[in-house]
Amino acid sequence: MNFKPVFEKKNLHEANYESIEKYMVPLNQMITLRPDQPIREAIATILKNRISGAPVLDEQRRLVGNLSEKDCLQIIVDKARDKMVVENKKVSDYMSTKVFTISPTTNVVEAAIEFLSSPIRRYAVVEKGALIGEISRREILRAAQHIKSTSW
Repeated sequence: MNFKPVFEKKNLHEANYESIEKYMVPLNQMITLRPDQPIREAIATILKNRISGAPVLDEQRRLVGNLSEKDCLQIIVDKARDKMVVENKKVSDYMSTKVFTISPTTNVVEAAIEFLSSPIRRYAVVEKGALIGEISRREILRAAQHIKSTSW
């Protein structure tokens, strides 16, 4: 007799997992950068605060980019290759303008799946087109500590 059990797949959108909003870093607690900010100052901010990058906001506080450690490594290459002077360079010269975002209503399991399928370490949390916070892999790991064993 060939019996193959059929397992019901949970719809992760309908499952009762917490949203990331509870675990995200709210905008008022985030370190942000400006496009016109000197790149050396931005790097000093990243190093001093032990963060892997920061969102870049314009004068109206709109999200226009993201500056990561990886983006900053390009300075080393530029300087070595072209003997380029980086003192006059701005954040806008190195930031990524393609910002990966996630909704605050995304649940922690959906967010974990996003992180697993992407090299991205942090997602900007955007609601109605406005930056409201940020979620990282580490915050999702913290959220996992609160998932009941019956939910796994």
